[in-house]
Amino acid sequence: MSIANVLSIAGTDPSGGAGLFADLKSFSALGVYGMGAITALTAQNTQGVAGIHRPSQTFLAQQLNVLADDVRIDAVKTGMLFDTDIIEVVAAWLDRTNPPIVVLDPVMVATSGDALLQPEAEDALTNVVSQATVITPNIPELAVLASRLGEQVSPATTIDEALAQAVTVANSTGTLVVAKGGHVPGGQVVDALVMPDGTITQFHGPRVDTNNTHGTGCSLSSAMAALAAKDVIDGRNLDWKAVLARAKHWMTVSLLAADELSVGNGHGPIHHFAYQWAQAGTEPRLNGDQLLSLWWDRIGQLRKDIDALDFVRALGDGTLAQERFITYQIQDALYLSTYARVLASAAAIAPDRSAQAFWAKGANECIEVEMTLHDAWIPEGSENTPMDAVTTGYTNHLLSRAQLGHYGELIAAILPCYWLYQDIGDRLTAHNHPDHTFHNWLTMYGDPAFAEATLQAKTLVVDALDAASDTDRKRMWEAFYESCIWEYRFFDR
Repeated sequence: MSIANVLSIAGTDPSGGAGLFADLKSFSALGVYGMGAITALTAQNTQGVAGIHRPSQTFLAQQLNVLADDVRIDAVKTGMLFDTDIIEVVAAWLDRTNPPIVVLDPVMVATSGDALLQPEAEDALTNVVSQATVITPNIPELAVLASRLGEQVSPATTIDEALAQAVTVANSTGTLVVAKGGHVPGGQVVDALVMPDGTITQFHGPRVDTNNTHGTGCSLSSAMAALAAKDVIDGRNLDWKAVLARAKHWMTVSLLAADELSVGNGHGPIHHFAYQWAQAGTEPRLNGDQLLSLWWDRIGQLRKDIDALDFVRALGDGTLAQERFITYQIQDALYLSTYARVLASAAAIAPDRSAQAFWAKGANECIEVEMTLHDAWIPEGSENTPMDAVTTGYTNHLLSRAQLGHYGELIAAILPCYWLYQDIGDRLTAHNHPDHTFHNWLTMYGDPAFAEATLQAKTLVVDALDAASDTDRKRMWEAFYESCIWEYRFFDR
């Protein structure tokens, strides 16, 4: 029982981007055995739906029953159910077989805007929600479900509105709800897992600039079914928060690679097998900017963990004890003395004059600008304070990367000291005011010059990624991630 069996109950899409075919691709990409029972046959392409043919409910029941009589089903994902008769067949079968995991994607409208659920079937579909383990509505679908279960609402235009509607659905049905923020404007996509008790866990990720989004809803829900089934079969505790985080990461990769495909003239499909094709040496290679966005997405939970640290929260609201802040300043000054040497090493091996000048300027400013600010806080007599274990570990990590002499790996290790500091600073400066205990320090965080330097550092890393081999890209990611861990530990004081 090392490989999970997952069943999709859904309609077909001849273009392969959505519906049952997309589900089977998702299952295969994520390492489970996929099966399918067809609820409807569509005539559609990337530009729209031309026609729908529904097999009889008797034949659907036959598909489901013969499969359940023969095959162990570890999870079920439902997609397009189309009308009340089909929904009733599926509901009865779920009640009889009681699959351990049911992920329900309440498919109502295609990406093209064409209806995939008869309007009179909305109440029937709402009733089935309570039979699911988790549901994955998009913004319009969530509004329909919330309206059927509570007061009439319009599709959400903010993530807070979407969360309120998801709470209504989760509380009314006892089912976990994934509130998807893809339709909500903004530079980032915020999705959330809402528990029946109202507990909300948010997930932030980059908004991928692509027109190829056909089948994203189908594929995310089938990815969740696959990953959950794998966890259970492999003997791991089923954690839906972890499942959603992993499914989102896979979806981000699939979206980033989507433009490498050339399928149709409308909304094309995502690239379900981006990882597999990369490993086979036939990958649509992500450019450096895409890969850096993916790195940022990968450390999303770590960034939230940094924000939640007591030191960071107290620094923001001004309640941080002076002794703790001074201890931090001493260690940060010790760190900067080594960090300046590391930046100088980057300047020495940079491939062009522009990069050499940038890293050299950074090394100089560590001494002339930042150390001056530290001196305002550090009391006399602290010069001989030794590095603590965290400062020693972080600087040793950077020095070892410098000694290797690999430019891309070194600047990837340096980048978090720019990027994470600016990211934290963006939120800390919101608390700043002239009378703030740490006014000067927070002002430095919000300095536009530092934001510009961060952008330049990111650009240089993107350039290095574009020039790097796949092996070197892996080394760069490992150097970047290790530095992110050290940044977290540096704030965890």
